Formats: sequence, C-alpha cells, structure tokens
Amino acid sequence: MRSAVAGMWQICRRLLREKRANFAVMTALSAPVALVLTAFAVDQGALFNERRAAQSIVDLAAITAAANLANVETAVLTTLKDNGISSVAVQKDGKNVAPTATKAVVQIVPGRYTGLSSIAAGSRFEAGKLPYNAVQVFLKKQGTLYFGTSLMAPPVIGTMATANAQAQASFSVGSRLLSVNGGLLNALLNGLVGGNISLSVMDYNSLIAADINVLSFVDALAVQLHMTGVSYSDVLASKASIGQIATAMANVPGLGNTAKLALQSVASKATSTVQIPLSHLVDLGSVGRLGLGQKPSGLGVDTSAMGMLTAAASLANGTNQAQLDLGLTVPGLTATTLNVAIGEPMQSSPWLAVGEAGTVVRTAQTRIKLLASVTVGNSNIGGGTTLLSVTLPLHIEIAYAEAKLTDISCPTGRPESIKVTIATRPGVVEAHLAASSADGNPGAFADFTKPQSFYNTEIAAVRLLLVPLLSVKGSAAFAMTNMNSTDLVFNYGDITAKTIKTVSTQNLTQSLTTSLVKNLSLTANVLSLPINLSALLGTVKPAVVALLNSVTAPVDTLVYNVLAALGVSVGQADVRVTGATCGRSVLVQ
Repeated sequence: MRSAVAGMWQICRRLLREKRANFAVMTALSAPVALVLTAFAVDQGALFNERRAAQSIVDLAAITAAANLANVETAVLTTLKDNGISSVAVQKDGKNVAPTATKAVVQIVPGRYTGLSSIAAGSRFEAGKLPYNAVQVFLKKQGTLYFGTSLMAPPVIGTMATANAQAQASFSVGSRLLSVNGGLLNALLNGLVGGNISLSVMDYNSLIAADINVLSFVDALAVQLHMTGVSYSDVLASKASIGQIATAMANVPGLGNTAKLALQSVASKATSTVQIPLSHLVDLGSVGRLGLGQKPSGLGVDTSAMGMLTAAASLANGTNQAQLDLGLTVPGLTATTLNVAIGEPMQSSPWLAVGEAGTVVRTAQTRIKLLASVTVGNSNIGGGTTLLSVTLPLHIEIAYAEAKLTDISCPTGRPESIKVTIATRPGVVEAHLAASSADGNPGAFADFTKPQSFYNTEIAAVRLLLVPLLSVKGSAAFAMTNMNSTDLVFNYGDITAKTIKTVSTQNLTQSLTTSLVKNLSLTANVLSLPINLSALLGTVKPAVVALLNSVTAPVDTLVYNVLAALGVSVGQADVRVTGATCGRSVLVQ
C-alpha cells in the first residue's frame, strides 16, 4: 500500500515537471508576439498624442489667420513655425501634395462663415466667398513610428480647423450740416412731413450736436410699435410713421432736454401718415440678431439726431418731393420757389449700417429745381435798353454718394490700434441754368428712372426803343464728377471723437452757381425786325451776368443748406464711423 502511494507521488511529480516545460515553451513562443503588440500600442498612443498636438497647432493657426485676413498665408506659416512645424509646403487649389518625412503640407482656404442655426453646420462656411470673415486650415503630416517602421509605412495625420472673426463697424454717409437757417429747415421739414413745424435755430443746433444710441432708439421704437420678445432685426423689418420715429428718438436715454423737446414737437405736429420701411433707415447686420435690450460687446452704435430725423423725413414723404415758397428769404431775389425730389433709396443700402467688410451705405438720389426772380435795381443799361426782369432757373441733380467698408484691422491686437477703411465716392453732380422737360409735370420731376432734358429758356426780358418787350433766352450746363473711390481711414481717435471725413470731387474749383453763370449763353430772336442783335446782346449780357453774379453767393448757400439737411452735399460725400471692433477670432464648426 505504501509503495503504491509512493508510486503515485512520483507520477505527479513527473507531470508537474512536464507542465513547467510547457509553460516555458509557450512563453518562448508568445514573447515576440507580445513585444510586437506592445510596440504597436506604444506607436498608436504616440500617434494619438501627435495628432492631438497637431490639431492644437492647426486650431491656433486658423484663429491667427482669421484675425489677419489680409495676410492669411503668412499668419498660418508663422504660427506653424513658432510651434515646431517649420518645413511646410503650401497646397494650392487644384493640386494634391503628399507630405514627406521632412515636410508637412498645409492648405489655407479663406471664405465666409454664417453662424445661423437655420443653416446646416457643414454649409455655414463657403470657401472663397467675399468678403472674407473666416479661414479653414488643413494640415497633413507623416506620423512618427517608433517601433513599427519595419512593419508598416508611416500613416498620414490630417487635421482641419475653421476660425471666424466678425470685425464690424458702424458708419453712415451724409451727416454734416455746417450752417443753420431755421426758416429754411422748418419749410423743408413741413414740405416733407406735413404739419406746422416751427423749431428755432437753437433747437436745430441741439439736434445737430446730439448723438443717440441706435439700439436704444430701436428699443424705444419697439414700445411705440407694441413689439416685445423680439430681436432688433424684427423691429427694423417693420414700418413706422415719422411721428413714431421722432417719439422714439425723444425717449432715448441721455438726450439733452432741448433736443428732446424739439423731437417731441416734431412728433406732435407732423401730419404725414406714410409708413416708413425702417430697413431703409438702419441696417444692424449681425447685431440685429440680438434681443431687445441687449448690447454688443465693444461696439458702439451711435448716430446724429439731426441726421436720423432728416433721413426719416425724406423717407416719410410719400410723393418723394416737396415744394417750398421761400418768398424774399434770399437776399437779392424778389421771389423764390424751390422744388425738392428725393429718389427711392436702394433696398440693400440704408442710411446707417453696422456690418463687416463689403457693407455699403448710400445717400438717396436728389433733384432740386430753384426758380427765382432777381431784383433788377437800376433797369437802364444804356443804348436805349431797359432791363425789365431777370430770372434764375436752376436745376441740380445729384446721384447717390457711396461709402463702402473695405477693411477693419487691429495690427497689435489691441482696440487702440484699430483702423477702419471706407472707400468713398461722391455723387455725380449735374447742374443747368435752363428749362427742363419736367417743368410743369411733378410726376416727371420725381421720376428718377427717366433723365431730364434741358433747353434754352427766358433769362431776361428787356425793352429796346420802340420794341415794348424782348425775350432774351439762354442756358448753361455744369458737371462735377468723381468716378473713382477715395479711401478714408479712421483710427481709434477718429472713431472715439466721431470725426466726419469728406471726399470731394476732383474738379470742384468754383462755386456752383458762379460756374453756371460764367458759361451762360444768351440769344435773342425778334422775328424779322431790323434790330442789331449783336449790339443788343453786347449790352444786355454784361448786365444780366452782373445781376446773376450778385445773387450767386446766397443762392449757393441756400442750395448747400437744403442738400446738407437731406444728408447730401454738392460734389462731396461725408462719412462718419461711430463704432468698430475687430472682434474675437474663435473656432467654429
């Protein structure tokens, strides 16, 4: 029995020795596989970390490029180099460049990003669309293998980032009024909005000096329109009367008491019920998506109270024209009638806008017809000739002036370094001393789709010896053009001070009416009477020209003041930037 147990024990010991041998064999066979798997795991972990590091660098490169849209390639390459990727090939459109062991490949795609939630995320970036406000950066580089180089080719690591920077500025065109004639401005406002508006020069000066916050104005306007829980753009998509607009302006916080009372007077006395499309007055761009009461960070949106009022008054005139009987208000004139027609502003171009590069604002096209009788004084001009009357038939048409936001930059990244560039072009001016095809036809005068034609008209009436009444006719034309834009650059100080900058036509060398009088051509036709017309004109023309020259200064002042009140200047475009921000470049998508 004892021997049997001993035998069994020996057998067990032998089996145990054989199992150890199996483990040794199995370990020897599996060790290489385990080492390969370990090396693969190490390489995969290293590749993951390498890709994550590359993604961080590409994110930073995209953010830097979006903040430097004028020089995106340099911004990207500099960022890559500063972060250890110094050997880079730039892939252009239509080419496919493969990375090598020593060189990465980058593709830089500027475009336009729209962050509306209604647009699918993959469609919010549009490559190559102007004006640029975003950049996509693609990077390809060979990954690093530490153990697997003999088993596989290094994989390509690909990363992509999109960054957007919404640089914006608030600017307007046509906001200057240098001198104030209270009676003229009252007549003009009454002609445009109806009623019996009678503001003093002090009232107008207070409106010229006052700035109002546009967002606060829209907040107050929403109360007038009984709109709650909406965005600024929702309010501006509606319509309002001049009374509602003036009341909302008066309710803007911080407005001086004199300006407030003046606006309340306009609101109470204006009789026009025309509903003004508010989008023709203000376009807030992306700021309009904010809810009422919210304010954009770092971007002020202010405007001239007088500019806002006269722009609204122009839009409130349902017939697009006003007729003013100015009587004896102009020195040297015995009677003065002024007609003003204002063209419909372009749908996409309001009077004031907040936007990015590419945003455009324009003045409205404007026509003025001034018919004035000149005081003759000493009517005996020699040679048996008596000057009975002299008439000044003045026609002026000004095409829209345009201001286009072309660039916003912050070279140092700080707000104090901001620069806003506005490409500005004054409207083309045509002036005539003549009769017009639209005379006597108010509809034709206000129809800007059809050009007016001009021809000789009676400038003077004379009596010569036995001829009781002789008509002297004539005409003159004058044009001021500036087809090229001029860049106006506004720095931080200009924006803070809300400085007005002006672009003038290149050939504006003389006053408007003086230039016309200088070119005046007169003729006289007396049927078949034996009268020496050359001698007659030699006597009449100097006297007529002298009389007209005597009234050119007050007539020019009248014309300039009327146009300036409408936000239009003869041969000039006035631009003001009241707020700007370079925005913060951020990753999107």
